[in-house]
Amino acid sequence: MTAPLRLGTRGSALAMAQSGQVAEAVTAATGRPVELVEVVTAGDRSNAPVHRLGVGVFVSALRDALTAGTIDFAVHSYKDLPTAAAGGLHIAAVPARQDPRDALVARDGRTLAELPPGATVGTGALRRIAQLHALGLQLEVTPIRGNVDTRLGRVLGPEADLDAVVLARAGLARLGRLDVITESLDPMLMLPAPAQGALAVECRVDDQDLVELLAVLDHAPSRAAVTAERAFLATLEAGCSAPVAAYAELAEGETGDEIYLRGAVISPDGTRDLRLSRTGTPADAAEIGKALAAELLELGADSILGHEGHTGPGTQQFGSTE
Repeated sequence: MTAPLRLGTRGSALAMAQSGQVAEAVTAATGRPVELVEVVTAGDRSNAPVHRLGVGVFVSALRDALTAGTIDFAVHSYKDLPTAAAGGLHIAAVPARQDPRDALVARDGRTLAELPPGATVGTGALRRIAQLHALGLQLEVTPIRGNVDTRLGRVLGPEADLDAVVLARAGLARLGRLDVITESLDPMLMLPAPAQGALAVECRVDDQDLVELLAVLDHAPSRAAVTAERAFLATLEAGCSAPVAAYAELAEGETGDEIYLRGAVISPDGTRDLRLSRTGTPADAAEIGKALAAELLELGADSILGHEGHTGPGTQQFGSTE
């Protein structure tokens, strides 16, 4: 019998769910059995706010295990990955992306517009905090951490202390919890994090058999969209504390498929909000992202990013999909 492939994953319910779904897809497509191997990361061991933990806190242990050969491949929430390439490793597949929108879970089934002034809203992402402030709804926005169930309990549990929380819709979908969403937030109101809703299936670059095997899971439109968003992020060289958002959509144009990329840089208090968009072909995804970032930098995005602490390329960390 063929030995099972060892898939490294974080141990949270969400990480196990999305890794399990990838494992099933690999087996269905190739016939190869897959076993999950839990890897504890630095982010899992800390209760500090995500943006203060440093780069790669949810991925470095998985990458170390890959490099050491104790696992064969790993599944990451793509938005957790630093933009700098990891030596010796390869993103073999970007499966079809889940809906990348943010989702509101509020008491009494309320939407964002129905929350009264002074309502308390919890979220773990500075990007979301900044955009909630920018909406001018006079909400009390509170940084929170914890897995999906912990966050939902802050609104829906017997000891609820918040009026609402904002989470990634993709995480709720993978956990089968879409029923708790009271509003899926329009990207015009809440632009997602770069690569939100996407997974990265990573293996060693020298394991050519596995590179080819995992490639069957790759979804070209999702990879192109994520490539544009992450090129935008990398060109901005945003630090951990700089709320940066980007969302690329693929649509049919007059001469073939086109990418429509929207990007934003927002100050944490929401008083400065720079947004632009750009279009191009999927083949030029990375160049579209770089060009959009350059336009925003010309408009003064660097002053927002610099104020928050410029930390150089490849040092982004936007928090777990949870």
